[in-house]
Amino acid sequence: MNEALPNIPEVRVVGLPQLTSGFDLVERLDLPMHLKVHGPLEPMGGEQLAQLSERINLKGRGGAGFPFHKKLRSVAEAAIRRGVRPVVVVNGSEDEPACRKDTVMINRAPHLILDGALLVAEALGARTLVVGVTRESTQRSMEAALSERGLTNRRGATIRARVQRNPVRMVTGAAASLVRSIDGGPAIPPGRKTSASQNGVGGAPTLLSNAETFAQLAIAARIGAERYGNTGLYDEPGTVMLTVSGAVARPMVIEAPTGVPLRYILQLAGAPPVPQGVLTGGYHGKWLDSATVNEAIVSRNSLDAVGGALGAGAILPISTATCPLGESLRVAQWLAEESAGQCGPCYLGLPAAARGMEDILNGGGPAALEALKQVANAVKRRGACSHPDGSAMFLESTIKAFTDDLAAHVLGNGCGRPVEGVLPLFEGGQQPTGIPGGQAEPEQGPSRQKIYVDWTLCRGHGLCADILPEVFQLGADGFPTVAQAGVPRYAEAKALRAVRRCPALALRLEEDTRGAAPRQNLPAVREGGGGGRRALGRGR
Repeated sequence: MNEALPNIPEVRVVGLPQLTSGFDLVERLDLPMHLKVHGPLEPMGGEQLAQLSERINLKGRGGAGFPFHKKLRSVAEAAIRRGVRPVVVVNGSEDEPACRKDTVMINRAPHLILDGALLVAEALGARTLVVGVTRESTQRSMEAALSERGLTNRRGATIRARVQRNPVRMVTGAAASLVRSIDGGPAIPPGRKTSASQNGVGGAPTLLSNAETFAQLAIAARIGAERYGNTGLYDEPGTVMLTVSGAVARPMVIEAPTGVPLRYILQLAGAPPVPQGVLTGGYHGKWLDSATVNEAIVSRNSLDAVGGALGAGAILPISTATCPLGESLRVAQWLAEESAGQCGPCYLGLPAAARGMEDILNGGGPAALEALKQVANAVKRRGACSHPDGSAMFLESTIKAFTDDLAAHVLGNGCGRPVEGVLPLFEGGQQPTGIPGGQAEPEQGPSRQKIYVDWTLCRGHGLCADILPEVFQLGADGFPTVAQAGVPRYAEAKALRAVRRCPALALRLEEDTRGAAPRQNLPAVREGGGGGRRALGRGR
């Protein structure tokens, strides 16, 4: 099994370094060393900065890829129209287990990121700068960098700057989540679509962008658009930061010019010569099959053209020795647990999609495949943030990329290969909770509750699917599609309610007490039950 991805992995460079200049000299560029390596940076006007961003085609490096010059102009126009000072926010909330490039940049070159952020703040007339992070190491490094520049959050300062530390959660990195946390709320999406450029921190227009994006802007402002464009592709100039992990000999972060063949990046990290597939863009990204990998080059447009995604720059190959559907199931289950629990497509749809993938692996046949397709399609464009969309894209890509394995599982007895767990998941000893931030900590570990359908009693009333959609869906005949299922911890109370309200008394809930003392958290009516199981009611 692949070892966990290090917090600050090895860094390599293809060609001449830009963002990683000086990494060969010191572990962390403090302010004096930063100035020796990169030199001073002259301020620029807002329109001048927007034109520079447009000329180099700078797009957000956090995954969405929104043009930076459009965001800059939108914030400036909103601030002028409303007569308020805007806010600048650096998003260093790298909460995906397969991504480390922003963590590397904040830990080793924090002043390059601050250069870009302060350049934008001065151009916009902003007086507030916030850097969002989720790791202890990035918090320490960025707070030290602010101190080295004499920046504080005290009243009366020319620009108030601080670090906002949030929990490590997939949804924490969403722009709306970061804005909400800066305003004192939980680090989860607010449940409605918002535009930070118009209504961000404290209601002010807010320019929020990824840490690498600000670092790229600082490089371009120093060397100019023409020299910046001499590196990489003409339509996507410059370099990109990539995190390469999965089935590789050496997980690493690589700075590479756009246009480099993807297979060369994989070779640097010691990936298999012929990988079974490569996940591009991370866990909200897309798979490339083995034949397509050789066609791909590192650029947003190229990867899009061959069915991949640059996303947040995560590249994860897997070998032919592992089951790709099993690897994807582990990721799907993690994505479901990372839900903020606020909207149905995410809270209900993603667990249902993970169960659909599991049904395929367990021999569910064509019906299981069709059910997975329907669920994945149903969650798209209906959530409060991009998490359900990205998760659905990942699942649909899995089905498309591994057709031979899919056929083996759907039409046969499976592919016969084990699941090696090569895709990194949990980090820092924290398990995803699947509940909104700011709530009480849930009990850890899997639930011991299982719910059963007694087919001799069931009459297809369908009330169970209304009360407990996390577990029950109705088939074409109007009856539940499962006979028994584990109950998620967050749905235990609803499961008991479904048992008690079943008109036909066809449900029962049991607790497996083997190896552990029975829990007393449910107002259960116990019914006999030997063999280490404790029954928790049947339609009482």
